Amino acid sequence: MKIVMLARNAELYTHKRLKEAAEAAGHQLDIINTLRCYMNIVSHRPEVYYNGEKLPHYDAVIPRIGASVTFYGLAVLRQFEMMGVYPLNESVAIGRSRDKLRSLQILAREGLGLPNTTFAYDPKQTDELMRISGDAPLVIKLLEGTQGIGVVLADSNRSAKSVVEAFRGANVNILVQEFIKEAGGSDIRALVVGGKVVATMKRSGAEGEFRSNLHRGGSAQTVKITAEERSTAVRAAKAMGLNVCGVDMLRSERGPVVMEVNSSPGLEGIEKATGIDVAGKIIKLIENAPVRAKSKTKTKGTG
Repeated sequence: MKIVMLARNAELYTHKRLKEAAEAAGHQLDIINTLRCYMNIVSHRPEVYYNGEKLPHYDAVIPRIGASVTFYGLAVLRQFEMMGVYPLNESVAIGRSRDKLRSLQILAREGLGLPNTTFAYDPKQTDELMRISGDAPLVIKLLEGTQGIGVVLADSNRSAKSVVEAFRGANVNILVQEFIKEAGGSDIRALVVGGKVVATMKRSGAEGEFRSNLHRGGSAQTVKITAEERSTAVRAAKAMGLNVCGVDMLRSERGPVVMEVNSSPGLEGIEKATGIDVAGKIIKLIENAPVRAKSKTKTKGTG
């Protein structure tokens, strides 16, 4: 098979591992910079060009699109889909996952456990938002934040109100969520590949840090998850329409609650913590995927 990966940095652990796994299985995998692609959008013969040359036909595309280039990256991915290239994750599904508010609405519609979350446009509604979310501590998140950036823990109602009013006064969209105290600053990352949980790890925040992101100094270790947590991860991936994703959950008194579904999960932390060849499982999924010229969700809008 000929596989193309859309990624801006070929030297990242995840990208090198996927290339190694593909080549070990006898496939060709080319990594191209998403932002250097350009497209000829024309009926019947859509094309993608890269560094001045028309790209050859590929059997599959692995989108590793950074959050900061989501708009353009999805445009390039859609072009590949129009050309009949099998996408590991489809553009519509990635778009859903990148919209924090929309993804929570989809998960809520499917009845999955979520932290109590509120959203409003008018900063004058701050008191009502906090009343619905519950008393402090509260977690305040920028809709556009990634890797723990733009996430604030407000310890008191007064500080929560100040943060909300400051963000909304600056016309920044935010979510206000309850703080799951019993999680103890740790979360569960379940890596779902092809509708199955293939690896799990527990991430714990650094000393004095409530965010468990490994990019922020957190640590990871293998963990055994419950049947309910496994089911939650699989259902979350299915609801978002993602073939490969990382489902982040907190252990609450009422069961697992989903914090985020990541459509471009990093593999370094989970492979090193578990010793599982996740990259190989992803390549195996591509090998077994039906070859088709149509994306499953191309006519389903953005819902």
